[in-house]
Amino acid sequence: MQKLAQNSQGGRRVEMAMNMQDNMRKDWDTYFMDIAYMVSTRSRCPRRHVGTVLVQGKKLLGTAYNGAPMGVSDCSEDGCMIVEEYEMQVDGDKEKMIKKQRCIRTIHAEQNLLLFTDRIDREGSTVYVTDQPCWTCANMLANSGVVEIVYHRAYSKDSDKVNALMQLKGITFRNLASYEPPAQAGMNIIS
Repeated sequence: MQKLAQNSQGGRRVEMAMNMQDNMRKDWDTYFMDIAYMVSTRSRCPRRHVGTVLVQGKKLLGTAYNGAPMGVSDCSEDGCMIVEEYEMQVDGDKEKMIKKQRCIRTIHAEQNLLLFTDRIDREGSTVYVTDQPCWTCANMLANSGVVEIVYHRAYSKDSDKVNALMQLKGITFRNLASYEPPAQAGMNIIS
């Protein structure tokens, strides 16, 4: 009888420990976004580190980050190749020219993800990306077979156009605004 009471006591301790562990366990969005941020630490871009992961169900299928093509000097070695472009923005009845700068040495994380994963794996999948995709990446993702894009940091330059495109294509487009990146990701960002 005494042994049975001890086992019962030990079983409760195990159950309590498991409940505590479940309370500390990350939800799937946080888990996959954490991975995207850790992937972004591989980037050598001095302006912004971006990481992305491809997920089917709860299975991780691929990761990618932004950087120069393989075998080519990157921005940290040879500097950024910045180009300036101007875009007409209409706000009500007012038009204004907006100057945009971008680095043309770097392949975006989303583009690398599409280059290094198979379309069949992307069909019906979710992409987690540290930053809201730019217009070009959004176009590519919209045609890639993914059904959901989850991002953390907003990208205001193309936000309205990208949101409209995702809505038109029926792709779920979610912002994890309250998400906190892991401390190990050490994000230093130049806007």
